[in-house]
Amino acid sequence: MVTLAGMPVPLNERGAPDVAGAFRVAMRRLASTVAVITTVDRGVRVGMTASSVTSLTIDPAALLVCVNQSASIHTCLEIGTPFCVNLLASAQRKIAAVFAGGLTGEARFAHGTWTPDEQGVPRLEDAQANVSCRVDRTLAYGTHSIVIGRVSGVRLVGAVDPLVFRDGRYIVRMDSAP
Repeated sequence: MVTLAGMPVPLNERGAPDVAGAFRVAMRRLASTVAVITTVDRGVRVGMTASSVTSLTIDPAALLVCVNQSASIHTCLEIGTPFCVNLLASAQRKIAAVFAGGLTGEARFAHGTWTPDEQGVPRLEDAQANVSCRVDRTLAYGTHSIVIGRVSGVRLVGAVDPLVFRDGRYIVRMDSAP
């Protein structure tokens, strides 16, 4: 069932309500902090922009990242692989765009200052936070895989000022709550 109050209901190619299309529109209304996920594959740094990252549990400290199976980083994220979730600050819109496909491979890392974390994984020095993890589990679902990362370290930088993705675009400033 698809219900859009005051809006025309999208239809699929068979003329039926387009649940997938309506779901896509609904998810554009779900604001999320933008992150760059990084790892090293056979000595080569790889990374991607992600907006589907969430905390999973505090004990043990873990998070999850949803990764499209067609993304170049997908095959690198095997059980036990170290990776870093770099939570971007509002001033890092260009880095988000570069890792979202603006550039490929090592050229992406020419933007920003990257240093290895304690696992040897690229860490963006002025990100709001760097969360170092190891892949604990993965679950393939549809076009994506859910990657569960066991947190091994956290580094915080500066004030809380996230780069947020909402309705298909970056929001660089949000009102602060009291």
